Amino acid sequence: MTFADQAGRARIASRALAVLTRAQKDAALHAMADALAAATDAILAANAEDVDAARLADTNESLVDRLALTAVRVDGMVAGLRSLAGLPDPVGDVVRGWTNANGVRVRQVRVPLGVVGIIYEARPNVTADAAGISLKSGNAALLRGSSSALNSNRAVVTALREGLAASGLPADAVQLVEGGRSVTGEMMAARGLVDVLIPRGGAGLINAVVEHSKVPVIETGTGNCHLFVDASADHDMAIAIMLNAKVQRPSVCNSLETLLVHASAAPAFLPKALAALADAGVTVHGTPEVQAYSAAVVPAGPDEFDDEYLSLDLACDVVGSLDEAIAHIRVHTTGHSETIITADRASADRFTAEVDAAAVLVNASSRFVDGGEFGFGAEIGISTQKLHARGPMALTEMTSTKYIVDGDGQTRS
Repeated sequence: MTFADQAGRARIASRALAVLTRAQKDAALHAMADALAAATDAILAANAEDVDAARLADTNESLVDRLALTAVRVDGMVAGLRSLAGLPDPVGDVVRGWTNANGVRVRQVRVPLGVVGIIYEARPNVTADAAGISLKSGNAALLRGSSSALNSNRAVVTALREGLAASGLPADAVQLVEGGRSVTGEMMAARGLVDVLIPRGGAGLINAVVEHSKVPVIETGTGNCHLFVDASADHDMAIAIMLNAKVQRPSVCNSLETLLVHASAAPAFLPKALAALADAGVTVHGTPEVQAYSAAVVPAGPDEFDDEYLSLDLACDVVGSLDEAIAHIRVHTTGHSETIITADRASADRFTAEVDAAAVLVNASSRFVDGGEFGFGAEIGISTQKLHARGPMALTEMTSTKYIVDGDGQTRS
């Protein structure tokens, strides 16, 4: 089947999805979850093939972690679909409404986007999340995963389509797009067949889609996430948050990549922080000011403060003031998540007002910047752009709006 055929089928399916009731969509989500759970063994077997192939190709272990599924992770995918069924349906919500002086009634209501193409790398759990969010928001999903996860994605999509069919909905509402790079080019050129493209992955993928797509793009971004330890910071709190943000799962976009420490806090804080990071297996790439506190710190290269390591590596620098910290972040941020640890409310307020990112945190780990943690259910990704959606993209962000105008024969004079 050609991509044009798949997109045509998705368009037909999207028309059916757009008029479903919440009860119908929720029943389908539970059926998809049931089918996914029943297929756990087949999914894990398929995933093992992908993981084995990745290791034979000497793939970085952090990327292997993003690729790997376990029974617990599959259970999480199942739970994510069921959680979506418990969330309110955004379709049909009235954003605002009013009645004009002439009696014409105007309402702005939420509607599905239509056919959503999602291009993503490695993580096969994204396949279930994206399919579920798309269905609940009334959209058909064309899922373009990476070749490294092909077997896993095939198994997951097969189960999801079985669930859709069992609930009486068109299986073509969820399709896996396979093929070489030319197929990705077809997706990016499919204006009129695909309503929106969402790239989710590394900077190379995202930039390629943004620069070359003829289809409107909602841009998800890489996460060069900073943590600034202010002069007044509680050091024990700062170390706990730093370790959680860096170590809990270093291969994801909301993990910590750059640590900035106020110069007045550095003599007391850095020896403890660097020891804690070393104990956790983190390699710190620091400036000479940081290297002075530990022989284990390796020199930071000229581009390392722009890197998203996605591994147990961390860039570190000492800054002279809050102003200098904000200036550093402005130069190097990817606009994802930026954190300050401080006991000074004025510093916190300045940081949240002056730092431009999808999420700005005070005394909390950047690992909280996630659709599930925000109470949105599963997410498509974290949008770092400023149009339509910013931050965790969940159900509401997967809708557009239209105006419904009711009259009683009024004409414009």
